[in-house]
Amino acid sequence: MRSFEQDLPEFAARGTRIVAISVDSREETQRLCQQRGYTFTFLSDPRGETIRAYGVTHEHGGEGGRDIARPAEFLVDPAGVIRWENLTENLLARLRPEMALRVIDGLPAASH
Repeated sequence: MRSFEQDLPEFAARGTRIVAISVDSREETQRLCQQRGYTFTFLSDPRGETIRAYGVTHEHGGEGGRDIARPAEFLVDPAGVIRWENLTENLLARLRPEMALRVIDGLPAASH
């Protein structure tokens, strides 16, 4: 996520906003953002409603058997339509911002 923070101007230039979602509490999420210097929108989903809706729940994968989100990235247009998704089963796999920017550049302009 640090690399996305560093490339925020590149995303903004394409009319794209970065939003992250965590199952951590609002307080934990705010603390993480402050510690790491994240300035993009970081939402808290402690009940896991959003991760279930997007189909990215890693059941019992967190501390104490808590459900967490598996790594995933979505490009959602202003109408709420998912234009692209990157799902992985590998908890260590992370999309690089350069790849996301290439995908955005390949979408029709009205989609981002």
